[in-house]
Amino acid sequence: MITRLISTHISRTTPRTMSSSPFPVTASIESKLLQELSPQHLEVRNESHMHNVPANSETHFKVFVVSDTFNEHKTPLQRHRLVNKILREELEGPVHALSIVAKTPQQWDTMKEKGENVGASPSCRGGDGSLPKRND
Repeated sequence: MITRLISTHISRTTPRTMSSSPFPVTASIESKLLQELSPQHLEVRNESHMHNVPANSETHFKVFVVSDTFNEHKTPLQRHRLVNKILREELEGPVHALSIVAKTPQQWDTMKEKGENVGASPSCRGGDGSLPKRND
């Protein structure tokens, strides 16, 4: 699994370019979210390895983003729509699935105080329904 943790400070001092990244979709997602949301915290997780896709694919992602911008977008639906709009090109192209966790800095502080974190995504259950159902 490839997970990158980005802080605003690090991203501004170490810019990434699409051409220099071995993972161009990941780099594009990071770049666009950094530019549009100026996040205090950003995690872009490539979860493609959890699915039936070729090695080193960039098709399934989980994004955890903390931004003051979300103070203006009150509901999770509004926040998801904003992130989807920012990543429209990726979603129309190579990205098959995107899981979004979008929090305000205050919500993130509360999560940290409670010892909460963004959990791992569940294992792929097979898009064609051929795998047995989990007993949750």
